[in-house]
Amino acid sequence: MADYGAIARDARKKVLELIYQAQTSHIGSNFSCIDIMAVVFEHIDLDKDRFVLSKGWVAASLYYFLWKKGRLTEEELNSFCQDGSAFIGLAEPIHPDIVIAGGSMGLGFPGAVGLALAKKVKGESGTVYCLMSDGEMQIGITWESAMIASHHRLHNLVVIIDNNGFCAMGKTEEVLDIRNLKEKWSAFHFDVREIDGHNYQEIEDAILRPRTKPVVCIANTTKGKGVSFMEKNNLWHYAQIKNDDYANALNELCRK
Repeated sequence: MADYGAIARDARKKVLELIYQAQTSHIGSNFSCIDIMAVVFEHIDLDKDRFVLSKGWVAASLYYFLWKKGRLTEEELNSFCQDGSAFIGLAEPIHPDIVIAGGSMGLGFPGAVGLALAKKVKGESGTVYCLMSDGEMQIGITWESAMIASHHRLHNLVVIIDNNGFCAMGKTEEVLDIRNLKEKWSAFHFDVREIDGHNYQEIEDAILRPRTKPVVCIANTTKGKGVSFMEKNNLWHYAQIKNDDYANALNELCRK
């Protein structure tokens, strides 16, 4: 198994730097799913597979992993949210590996279903991976798309839910209760695989295990994972990172 811990640690340090330099936000959301992305991008073949970032506000992490795969230049990566850069804080179709916009909640998953269906119809190999937020479980088009994926038995589709328990404005269950996700997705005839979203072995097994129908991985995660004062603190959904915050967070990441 790859050294996912080192891969994720390096990703968190760079994403922290990008968001700090740009004085943007969403650091907590980025950190909750970096362990998942570290595993997926170690196995994905971007010449035949697709990765759709439905929770598009973690674009900094997407750009980082595309850079690690050699699909972005360092100059493009470092232009994150800088004046005149196309690489903004939401995933938009500005690059051949980013074909579905993820800026509005709930739109990435339907696009991923379409990509997977097109692959099946054309007899193409490859897997479509779609990373969603738990807040997107509150949106009607999510379940319409799930029905389509199930009806067409899209075994080439792997959905991963970053189930960190928070929406932008509060706890997910308080904004709109989405408990019993396993039962909900099972009712739509998905192969449901519930995992610890920070356990690399569980993540790897869930995405690589053979499939006969569409898969959803409910990845239970911690928002802000990796920096103690950011973990489970929803302030870091929108808060900008100030000088002391950056120094303390980087110091903590470097000690791991």
